[in-house]
Amino acid sequence: MAVGMSTPRETHAAVVRAESADAADDAAESLEPPAVGPGIDPDDLPDGLVVADGTGRIICFNAAAARITAMPRAAALGRSLEHVLPLEDLKGRRWWALTDPYGGLATRVGQPERNLLLPGGREVLVSARYVREHPTGPVRRVVVSLRGTEARRRNERSHAELIATVAHELRSPLTSVKGFTATLLAKWERFTDDQKRLMLETVDADAGRVTRLIAELLDISRIDSGRLELRRQPVDLSLAVERHVQALTATGQNPDRFLVRTCQPLPAVWADPDKVDQVLGNLLENAVRHGEGTVSIEVAPAPAKSDEKGTAVTVSDEGPGIPEESMGRVFTRFWRGSKRGGTGLGLYIVKGIVEAHGGTITVGRGPGGGAEFRFILPVSTPAYLV
Repeated sequence: MAVGMSTPRETHAAVVRAESADAADDAAESLEPPAVGPGIDPDDLPDGLVVADGTGRIICFNAAAARITAMPRAAALGRSLEHVLPLEDLKGRRWWALTDPYGGLATRVGQPERNLLLPGGREVLVSARYVREHPTGPVRRVVVSLRGTEARRRNERSHAELIATVAHELRSPLTSVKGFTATLLAKWERFTDDQKRLMLETVDADAGRVTRLIAELLDISRIDSGRLELRRQPVDLSLAVERHVQALTATGQNPDRFLVRTCQPLPAVWADPDKVDQVLGNLLENAVRHGEGTVSIEVAPAPAKSDEKGTAVTVSDEGPGIPEESMGRVFTRFWRGSKRGGTGLGLYIVKGIVEAHGGTITVGRGPGGGAEFRFILPVSTPAYLV
């Protein structure tokens, strides 16, 4: 053999030493987490980030990953990925043995997000990306994302509460409708006309209650999915307020209970009139049902805090008001200010409608000590009219 020529075994050993040195250098450099982009530090990411090199050794372990796994960064860097993250699926099977990122199919590019368990039974949402130099080449890097399950749990509880509330709210009117209709069908001749009329009026009222609940559920679905459609046109908010007050007095409310103040001139607001009626109807009904004394409604130009003009509507009463500790929960689902009925969905829908218009809504304490709701709708004039 010629002098200076290397054997295949010596060449292989040199390559292994070089790769090991590169891995060690990478791990050493990762003591200060490498930036994942211009001006971005891994510790700035809200989710846990774990990066392993081609040998399965961890070279990046950000602060969120340390918090989620309860493992210090120094204890994770340089160690094997499957030892630092001994993940198991819900059936108790070792996840890394099932997925085998380094020795599995060469066409795999990663793993979709799924719910896995850390030691102690802690749940975590995990997804992985396999980085290859070319589509079927060896894995050069495994990037793992970790997220806590708290947000998902909150959504699941919210959906469960929604189902329970809907079932409860539907059961009462449907029981009434079923009972009265069955009674009328079985014993129609035994009742007088007045009795029949009373029963049918009750059935009609309960059917209307079911219809309103279904409409609320559809609104919630559209708001949550961002599909709430608005059919904008010029809306006179002062006329809309007067129309609602007249409707309330026509149903038996004392006209002296309402005080309407309008500050002219008002900007021409472009909004969905049906949705605006829904907002006004909900706020006025809440003030009448849950508040006391005079219900004051003020319609005025929005405060000049920005370049965009708009109209502000303030509804207040003289009742006990809303406790300070409850102010932050007023616009959440199922919040009820009293035990006087309602699904607790109305104000959540009101907030969604106002924000869909680009407006804002706030709650506070009114001059008379009661609750005060104020919503502001921007002008939102269509571009072709500007």
